[in-house]
Amino acid sequence: MKNVPPWWSRTTIYQVYLRSFFDASGDGIGDLRGALEKLDYLQDLGVETLWLSPFFQSPHVDAGYDISDYDAVCPDQGTLDDLRRFLDEAHARGMRVLADMVMNHTSDRHAWFEQSRKDRSNEKRDWYIWRRGKKPLGKEPPNNWRSILGPRGWHWDEASGEWYWASFLKCQPDLNYRNPDVQKAMLDVVRRWLAFGFDGFRLDIFHAIFKDEAFEDNPFSPRLIPSEEDPDGFFQSFRATLHHPDTLRFARTLRRVVDEFQNPPRFLVGEVFGKPHVLRKYCEDGDGLHAVFLFKAMQTPFTARGFRSLIEEFEREMPAPLVPTWVFGNHDRMRRGERLEHHPEREKLCAALQLSARGIPCIYNGEELGMRDLDLPLSGAKDPVAAIYGFLPEIVVRALHRQGILLNRDACRSPMQWSSAPNAGFTTADAVPWLPIHPDYRITNVDTEARDPTSILNCYKRLLRLRKQHPALHSGSLSLLPENALPPNVVGMRRTFENDEIDVLLHFDDATRTIVWGSEHSKAIASTYDAPIEGRDRRFVLRPYEALFIER
Repeated sequence: MKNVPPWWSRTTIYQVYLRSFFDASGDGIGDLRGALEKLDYLQDLGVETLWLSPFFQSPHVDAGYDISDYDAVCPDQGTLDDLRRFLDEAHARGMRVLADMVMNHTSDRHAWFEQSRKDRSNEKRDWYIWRRGKKPLGKEPPNNWRSILGPRGWHWDEASGEWYWASFLKCQPDLNYRNPDVQKAMLDVVRRWLAFGFDGFRLDIFHAIFKDEAFEDNPFSPRLIPSEEDPDGFFQSFRATLHHPDTLRFARTLRRVVDEFQNPPRFLVGEVFGKPHVLRKYCEDGDGLHAVFLFKAMQTPFTARGFRSLIEEFEREMPAPLVPTWVFGNHDRMRRGERLEHHPEREKLCAALQLSARGIPCIYNGEELGMRDLDLPLSGAKDPVAAIYGFLPEIVVRALHRQGILLNRDACRSPMQWSSAPNAGFTTADAVPWLPIHPDYRITNVDTEARDPTSILNCYKRLLRLRKQHPALHSGSLSLLPENALPPNVVGMRRTFENDEIDVLLHFDDATRTIVWGSEHSKAIASTYDAPIEGRDRRFVLRPYEALFIER
């Protein structure tokens, strides 16, 4: 290729949810040595960048997203040497590795917060967001701000007689980024891990970093339930607590730090919620985040009309050189296999869209197998979010789950299914996994699917190989093919890079259709079906939920 785009813009990201990936120690918890043992699997799969969920020292109230020491590895995940070896071995295989960096908050057991809450005159007091309350004795919260989860985000500290702010859980107090010492400390954390060898970071709830300096009340909103596109909810607009202009400015500060490290350039991708035109602000000038997760695909109806409209929106709101992301699941959301009702051909079609549309595909571990959510009640959950909503009847919880809203995130975090052996090969047969194994593991697992040429796993491998072989698919421009030139329920994309040009036809229907397409030089080069491609002389058969790749 003559004009090679930056590596991060043409990569594929694979999320390794460490606690559920592979347990090498036999204690029932996935660990770094386990991830190391599975690097050959990931290389064979064909993914290029690994996003490691938090491995830092943590009391694990929120599965590692409550960090108590940014410079230490949590013992149940391994050691610093294990992490070093994992990075070295991944790099030796030509893969990049992103750390999951939680900058917005720490654990309430972090030494900084323990000092901060000792008394109001402590030098670390202003490292967190403390305020006096209202009314006599200050026993009412300073304002009406709600946390992202719905309950109030202010928490009373009896010892010091003030309230501290937490955007997420009570055990996760927010850092005060208006204090220059906090910014310096956290930017130094970033520098240390980049120097250690990480290729970049996934940034947790980055849109919450700065809050309104005047602590004005959030205005009323008629919305009850927030969504990926609109974080307002619980009858409150989060204007004072999310997407503050100072957060955008801090994104540029962070980028300058990351750009200190080159050969190779490093990468920042932010977890932010909102409409694409809002999220674009985090990266549109080329000096902030490199990319943000676009979660709208997870809620898009599985129809030709729905995804054609989404592609149009992503192209409009994230035009080149901006790069959209394609996300269909993660450790907080319903699994794609559940959303598509475990329909293999629909899952393969979704994978084809994800891996052939312009942008960065983000695959959650197990997605390549068609793994599904566990069916779990709120009671007894490991997920602390479940306790917040424990008052809801189970019928309401299940109804929300069907709409893609997880109140118990344990459901999508079940251990990776490696084989039909006891405990799905995730851990030893006599160990107790930290979360239950999904009961379908005897059918849905790596070993079984690897032997089946028609499996979702083997379809992923073929698609990832195809993506690497054709610059048009990982680096090319995208134009939607005219609807009136296509059969009903078919979305067509043309990907072009220099002399490489491929048409991708996505068939969102259970019917079989014939299409006349291309020129006398065109040939079908790949399909989501393992069976031979049907058609010749520009006349192709589209089978139910088939994706067809035609080289022009």
